[in-house]
Amino acid sequence: MEQCKGVGDLKKRDQLPKRFILFIVGLLVMSLGIALMIVSDFGASPWDVLHVGLYYQFGLTIGTWSIIVGFVVLGSAGLMMKEWPQFGAYLNMVVVGIFIDMFMMLPFMTEPETWLGKGVMFMGGMVIYAYGMGVYLSAELGAGPRDSFMLALTAKTKWKVANARRLMEVGVLVIGWLLGGPIFIGTIVFSIAAGTFIGIALPQCQILTNKWLKNTVKDKKVNEIERGASV
Repeated sequence: MEQCKGVGDLKKRDQLPKRFILFIVGLLVMSLGIALMIVSDFGASPWDVLHVGLYYQFGLTIGTWSIIVGFVVLGSAGLMMKEWPQFGAYLNMVVVGIFIDMFMMLPFMTEPETWLGKGVMFMGGMVIYAYGMGVYLSAELGAGPRDSFMLALTAKTKWKVANARRLMEVGVLVIGWLLGGPIFIGTIVFSIAAGTFIGIALPQCQILTNKWLKNTVKDKKVNEIERGASV
């Protein structure tokens, strides 16, 4: 058993460059989805309602508040579990915040004039968000700060994951609303449908990721055989 685990760990290290690429690309795509939902003015996810509300009240940027809130959430998760979260959680937090601000500054990221346009932009953003999350999670380099906190809360309270997530999102939604964050139809749609969208996207992304990583192992074996033949 330990030998099999060692082989698995070695294989994962060999795949690390490709996993890192997938991780960053997934975060980039997910951040684009977040930015589209915010700019649509059709609502936002509960966490982004909080980030936008903080931006309205205290300035800075939405991405900066995403990072600051992420630090607080990760710190809380670390204290609850009495261990440091994975490095990928910190990288996730910083990279997503930077990418959100980058996309928000693009000249074509403007609010649509019609309600139909707003709705289409929001739904498009939610689909992109789901597939971006599917790609970055399939890299298996660590969950984000919010998911890390949710897992810590579940471990400490023995609640079901769904109940822990619901409590978190209701709490941040209320705080975001009190700060003036953008709650609208899209917020309700996201709360109801995002889990389904991610549930569809994640298995598809995992299959594609596994195929790509499997090819990496095959290519390495071929190279080793060729080097051996040349010697």
